[in-house]
Amino acid sequence: MNEDSIRMFIIMEVSGKRIVVTGAAFGIGKSMSKIFLDAGAKSIVMADINNKALQISAEEINSSCVLADVSKEEDIINLIDQSNALMGGIDIFCSNAGIGGESGLLNTSDEDWQKIWDINVMSHIYAAKHVIPQMLEQKHGYLINTASAAGLLTQIGAAGYSVTKAAAVSFAEWLKITYGEKGIGVSCLCPQGVRTPMVEDAHDIVGSLVGMDGIMEPDDVAREVVRAIEKDQFLIAPHPQVLDYIKMKTA
Repeated sequence: MNEDSIRMFIIMEVSGKRIVVTGAAFGIGKSMSKIFLDAGAKSIVMADINNKALQISAEEINSSCVLADVSKEEDIINLIDQSNALMGGIDIFCSNAGIGGESGLLNTSDEDWQKIWDINVMSHIYAAKHVIPQMLEQKHGYLINTASAAGLLTQIGAAGYSVTKAAAVSFAEWLKITYGEKGIGVSCLCPQGVRTPMVEDAHDIVGSLVGMDGIMEPDDVAREVVRAIEKDQFLIAPHPQVLDYIKMKTA
């Protein structure tokens, strides 16, 4: 099998697919759920730790939902099991949930580091570990891992966020290299500022850093995700300036 046939094999349309989205009560996760349905997805399961907000968003979008703490492996296993029961399978899994964590370094505790590591990194690992086997069996699947431009560059003032998002990017790269020729597509979403509660609550950094290249609307980011899936595009950088910053960093 040559490279072109491999790439054709793992490219998929969103239309008709069964999709799981974590961190779906707000922001990018909620928008992805809505935009996927607009693009013709067969069914969506939305997951979040905030049960009240999740129920409201799922009802608004007309989607199924499952309460889940993505930092816990057993909750990810349950989410996959419940999604299989609700949809009859999973074609695309969007590991989107994440937190900003505590700022700085000197004032952070072991508990702060463990919490952000579990949510921003281990959630991706748990999802891949438990959904990839069925994707391999069905000979197709797609993983969307939400990281951040901070994972490609850095986030001044936030050691935990920078380190965990870099780890999330690295893990997505490993998945792509390891499973890309086995029918599983992988994309890593790395936006800068997006109009989400996490960004809007971070007033100390939005003006000068996160928002320096403009705050994008989550629906626009979600549309970029749809395009990336359909092109089997690994890196999703909705802010094009990020690609220039990467070149500056390597120089």
